[in-house]
Amino acid sequence: MTNKILSEESLTLQAPQHIKSQTNLSLDEYKERYKESIKDPEKFWDDLAKKELDWFEDYTQVREWTYPNYQWFLGGKLNITYNCLDRHVNNGKRNQVAYIYVDENSCEVKITYGELLEKVNKIANGLKSLGVKKGDTVTIYMAMTIEQIASILACARIGAIHSVVFGGFSAQALRLRIEDAKSEIVICSSYTQRKGKKAELKSIVNEATKDLDLVRKIIVDSRDENFELFEREVDLQDLMSKQSSICKPEVMDSEDPLFILYTSGTTGKPKGVMHTTAGYNLYTHYTTKMTFDIKGDEVFWCTADPGWITGHSYIIYGPLSNGITSVIAEGSPVYPAPDRFWSIIEKYRVNIFYTAPTAVRMFMKLGKEWPKKHDLSSLKILGSVGEPINPEAWIWYHKHIGLENCAIVDTWWQTETGGHMISTYPSFDTKPGRAGLPMLGIEVDVIDKEGNSTKVNEVGFLVIKQPWPSALRTCWGEPKRYEKYWTEIEGFYFAGDLATKDDDGYIMILGRADDTLSISGHRIGTAEVESALVAHKAVAEAAVIGLPHEIKGECIAAFLILMQDELTNEQQSLSIKEKVRTELGSLAVPDEIHFVETLPKTRSGKIMRRVLKANRLGQDPGDTSTLED
Repeated sequence: MTNKILSEESLTLQAPQHIKSQTNLSLDEYKERYKESIKDPEKFWDDLAKKELDWFEDYTQVREWTYPNYQWFLGGKLNITYNCLDRHVNNGKRNQVAYIYVDENSCEVKITYGELLEKVNKIANGLKSLGVKKGDTVTIYMAMTIEQIASILACARIGAIHSVVFGGFSAQALRLRIEDAKSEIVICSSYTQRKGKKAELKSIVNEATKDLDLVRKIIVDSRDENFELFEREVDLQDLMSKQSSICKPEVMDSEDPLFILYTSGTTGKPKGVMHTTAGYNLYTHYTTKMTFDIKGDEVFWCTADPGWITGHSYIIYGPLSNGITSVIAEGSPVYPAPDRFWSIIEKYRVNIFYTAPTAVRMFMKLGKEWPKKHDLSSLKILGSVGEPINPEAWIWYHKHIGLENCAIVDTWWQTETGGHMISTYPSFDTKPGRAGLPMLGIEVDVIDKEGNSTKVNEVGFLVIKQPWPSALRTCWGEPKRYEKYWTEIEGFYFAGDLATKDDDGYIMILGRADDTLSISGHRIGTAEVESALVAHKAVAEAAVIGLPHEIKGECIAAFLILMQDELTNEQQSLSIKEKVRTELGSLAVPDEIHFVETLPKTRSGKIMRRVLKANRLGQDPGDTSTLED
């Protein structure tokens, strides 16, 4: 089934000419280079690795693939922090700003590449003084501050494996991750700020580590408060004050682990996705450069948190490896006023803005008058991440934030992939609702259960045919969970998503395969129905689930957040159903419509439909440790 919204030719939009004329890669160049990259992937990645990264020792083999396992750049030696910091400091960028930190009170802190390197080195030496060595794991539970980023980099500097836990998880969820990673060291902030209030972090760490003998030391960034420190606790600033600002980077093998990042599963405990050093360094560097058309002097703002893969790849490692300036903003996007984001863009002349569709829909609900108050003319590229962006949100983003003068890059990828897999490079024609084309070197297909490529606009399983440098290497301590990615559909990496592919090869992500609906034998993606619901002028956000039905097999239940001042009555329900009927046909009309104030989301903004479904059916929702509320 195809979505009528997405089939209209009027919604194929060309990139602005001023961006097309200066882009790193035109569409024609992409097509030629893509063929070459798939025909001989090892040559493609070899050329890039030699050009884009600094190595301590050259690798002897580009790739080794013994299905389902793989390694990249075998024998190579490097350190990711050298590529992110030292080489820029050594090449004239010592005084360039690396990060601009802004809090909810508009207080700012700027740190240059030279200053960041010294801070990282002091924390790294502090960790070493506490007995941390290469291969040890360190759990980080901090506010989104420069100290958090420096602590993450300090681990990588000395070869310790960082495990960052978002500073909003419960004590129970934190404890589970500390125990699973076997972290003897925890670094935390005293608090984080959210909507004008302090949210305690240290007290959560205290609860999580109570009677946990595994943890030897807790390093506390006390921020602006003096905390009573107990026997195994160390003050971060005090620790740094005693250290040298010089720390030689640990020589890391290409395949040495860099970090573990836990991602929730539908059942059981979260998976500890593990990424290694060289392949992840190269891929995040290159995808940052190409997706966002980096020239080297941009101001970049990714609104994620380093507690998620988007923050790892596109707040820390990708931007730093490219030597650009990034904005980080702690706190709520709508506090102290709904125009907080737009005032930051105006003040710091942000060129590239990368956020989630959830945020865009929230801004839609608040109204276009808020961005109108600000000069957003510095923006050149708008990015979307985290989930499929529905066409209506895409168009609002394009019109009211990009002022119809920006390229919009929709990106599809996962914690497990490490970086962007499908996108619309800035020079491409864009199709609202379609993520775009595979990144160079990434062989993507949409297939049926037998492994055959689907027809144009036919729903199938999204798969990747060959390994890429930043692909996960394992699930920490659970190799069987890793193997499932490559064995669930034999011979392919199965992303777990359904998708379609159009005549031009543009891919539309329809949602998780386990989120799909089977209505009277017809398979419909949840994203497809949700797009049709949000197309109604009254609907701000939508989530749909399938419920058992005696005749249809499944019927659709929709949970809707309405725009401000819209009425929640039967007439509204009928109007919304009629809109879905017009957009998708009678098959997709929800049997149930529920008007709600909030939807269950992860802290990275993804709607947890299985929680809605479990609640509706009285079932166990499974792992909810990533649930925001």
